[in-house]
Amino acid sequence: MELGPSGEGVNTHFTIPTVWAVTNVREDSEEYARSRSPGSTKSRGRRNRELTNSAGTCSQDEADIDCTSPAIDFLPARKLDHARLMRDAEDFQADLIIRVRARVQTLHYSKRTEQAYVGWIRRFVIANGRRHPRHLGGDEVEAFLTGLASTRQVSASTQNQALAALLFLYRDILKQDLPWMDKIVRAKRSRRIPVVLSMDELQRLLMMMDGQSWLMAALMYGTGMRLMECVRLRIKDVDFDRKEILVRDGKGAKDRRVPLPQKLREPLEHAIERARLLHVHDLARGLGRVWLPMALARKYLNADRELGWQYVFPAANPSRDPATGMVRRHHVDEAVLQRAVKNARTKAGILKPATCHTLRHSFATHLLEAGHDIRTVQELLGHKDLSTTQIYTHVLGRGAGGILSPFDRL
Repeated sequence: MELGPSGEGVNTHFTIPTVWAVTNVREDSEEYARSRSPGSTKSRGRRNRELTNSAGTCSQDEADIDCTSPAIDFLPARKLDHARLMRDAEDFQADLIIRVRARVQTLHYSKRTEQAYVGWIRRFVIANGRRHPRHLGGDEVEAFLTGLASTRQVSASTQNQALAALLFLYRDILKQDLPWMDKIVRAKRSRRIPVVLSMDELQRLLMMMDGQSWLMAALMYGTGMRLMECVRLRIKDVDFDRKEILVRDGKGAKDRRVPLPQKLREPLEHAIERARLLHVHDLARGLGRVWLPMALARKYLNADRELGWQYVFPAANPSRDPATGMVRRHHVDEAVLQRAVKNARTKAGILKPATCHTLRHSFATHLLEAGHDIRTVQELLGHKDLSTTQIYTHVLGRGAGGILSPFDRL
């Protein structure tokens, strides 16, 4: 508390930009006392606006300034005003994000990679006072990554994802290749043994599921597909004659073939028939379009209305594409299957933290237990490196379970 020119106490603890200067203080003690009384039910932001608007001291754009103390007039120093500064910050952020999205799409990165990079770049800018990344450097990047690990306690893979996004920002967007970029050390990822369900646990899990969720879970275990590979499966990629499924645009933008379990042939035929009837109903209403990758919709004008391109597991209702505004029928939301697996695990009394991806781990482990070659398993899983597949070799020789503990000899 300091003394003003007339001897009144002036509160100097305000959350305001440094470019603002306090020029005048007016007494509004009665209104201030009412606004701060215990019985007042007004929100802080509403009280701020009422006080400042009545005294003509603060504008709506300055709602983050604490004006609940005696009302204050601010004079923008150097003819800068807070609202304009905030608008400028938002403008450069919007332009930066547009450039990031355009570059990611040019390099044909996945949509989820685009969302992750944009998210981390936004967090980095906000964490540094909304300053332009051009004015930041290695110290700020290292401090940001350290904060993720120490304060938020994120995993090493999440920390490395944030680093990849920031390096992409500086190298590909800002065109800066600075010495500090090569000195940043990536976090060391822990090598975890995957969660695998036994045959008995898998049977109990699937018994607690039904309908489309059961078929999708059984298909993931029977083929080793990832979650998004399963929900994005199209009718044309199911080959009943060759007894295989063609997985399109998997991780790393790679295609691969996986076996079609013969026990799932009939349920899969019923699912495709259901999708066909739904498509016929959509066509009768003037709909029936589906999203096509790349520029196929322009190259083949009616391909998005063909049955082969429809999803095997379509959504219950058509939806509007936020990018184009077109009404299409998308695939089922992956969260539907995730919730179904979680509920089934609870009902089955399985204590392992099993998820949809656990079905893929179980597929690989049970193939190796059955004596299949590790190279074959690598190809079915779509792994680029054999070392990734070797994590499943913990089952060979029964591992620790094949050793008799000395305690059992007592």
